[in-house]
Amino acid sequence: MCRLLITRADVSFSISERLAPFAEMCRASKEYQGHGWGMAWLDGETGRWCFHHEITPIWEDELGGFGRTRLLVVHARSAFRNEGIVVDNNMPFYDGRRVFIFNGELHGVRIRSEGRIGAEKIFNFIRRFDRGDLQAALAKGSRIIRYRSDYVRAFNLVMVDGDRIHLASHFSEDPEYFTMYRRERGNEISFCSQPLGDHWSPLENGTELVA
Repeated sequence: MCRLLITRADVSFSISERLAPFAEMCRASKEYQGHGWGMAWLDGETGRWCFHHEITPIWEDELGGFGRTRLLVVHARSAFRNEGIVVDNNMPFYDGRRVFIFNGELHGVRIRSEGRIGAEKIFNFIRRFDRGDLQAALAKGSRIIRYRSDYVRAFNLVMVDGDRIHLASHFSEDPEYFTMYRRERGNEISFCSQPLGDHWSPLENGTELVA
């Protein structure tokens, strides 16, 4: 399944410097993470989201020249059953307000939602519950999705609204692989599918938070 990285800081940081260790982590993953990748970052001058999506594995791509940001969301894709491998299916997804990334595997999902792939259907399903409280919408929507699934191997997702990071992490097996990690360093906070260096702490299974 996919790999995720989210970093927010009060002071801008180099995007390329954060991508390099993440790319190496993806290359060394026990599950193939090479079905393309994407990222979203806030432009420091305009305050608008910028996006980059590639079908190339992240560790084979040119990662320089992206400048700096205070908020970065990165997703490396491992396509379910090796299906739908086109750049349009690469996250992050964006609806004009919220940025979304997902890592997980669900079987026998019974929800009505539009989308090209399962992750997009999950994004659209959760959005319908947002009445101004995205964390409440995430909690309600994800709970319904899990209840209406025959089996949830893992369900890790992040939605970013403005500069607020909303995260849910649930899994039924392989905690070594599906556990999400958190690091706080000064005025910087990061979440990742695996530790990138020192001072990372695992999130408990069932965590739902806003940061």
